[in-house]
Amino acid sequence: MVRGVTHGIRTVGVVGLGTMGAGIAQVVAHHGYPVVACEVSNDLVQAGLARIGAGLGRHVERGRMTAAERETALAHVAGTTDIDAFGGCDLVIEAIVEDMDAKRQLFARLEEICRPDAILATNTSALSVTEIAAATSSADRVVGMHFFNPAPVLPLVEVVVGDRTSASVAERVREFAEAIGKRPVVCPDRPGFVVNRILIPLLNDCVRLHEQGGISADDLDQAMTAGLNWPIGPLRLIDLIGADVHVHASEALWQAYREPRFAPPPSLVRMVESGRLGRKAGAGFYTY
Repeated sequence: MVRGVTHGIRTVGVVGLGTMGAGIAQVVAHHGYPVVACEVSNDLVQAGLARIGAGLGRHVERGRMTAAERETALAHVAGTTDIDAFGGCDLVIEAIVEDMDAKRQLFARLEEICRPDAILATNTSALSVTEIAAATSSADRVVGMHFFNPAPVLPLVEVVVGDRTSASVAERVREFAEAIGKRPVVCPDRPGFVVNRILIPLLNDCVRLHEQGGISADDLDQAMTAGLNWPIGPLRLIDLIGADVHVHASEALWQAYREPRFAPPPSLVRMVESGRLGRKAGAGFYTY
């Protein structure tokens, strides 16, 4: 059952149905909320809906929900190419490409479409929520809602408070994150937020150790899983995230902090240039 007594969020929009957007839409629909899921073409809408269906199907296979519950969740998702469909949403979550200009253009358009009391959230992992919000005249209702990949599995959501985000908006989003089964943390709008501020330089250190030679990817990963009880090794994690996504985040943090550990390692940049992006490309540090 939808819980909207305190946070007031009953209908959710998701912009972008790639890996993250589809995962977010899946989580929200799974918890009973109607979802308006938007992409730029019908083909991308259908691909996104297929991702959501497959993700819910895995829950059925693992006994986390019944086949009937899967069909009910799927029925909560309405795919569209019409951005004006967000007009009735209480919360719109943006999950498009990590490009500041694209996000700012989208938020300016969402401000025109959405009700004045609707919350506009960005799933950005590295860009400034404050700068995105500045593209609107209502920055108080813009907030970061950073899910982690895969969104249906990992429980954390970083609720990122921009310079002008209202305290009530941040609290409503925090409550909503809890209502969809997540464990939110509220943090200020600083480069990397919490997790990536710590994780990015650590992963880069692991890549640099590997590129120096003398240790295989599998042995390095085993050292971290067996020695520190990580659930997944750092190189397999980069393959899961996407090497291109990691390099983009590293470059953004390097620009912000100018600390050498944030700069993407040369070998990782070469991997991206050669198309070895990780799981999604079939090859990265490992072959899939």
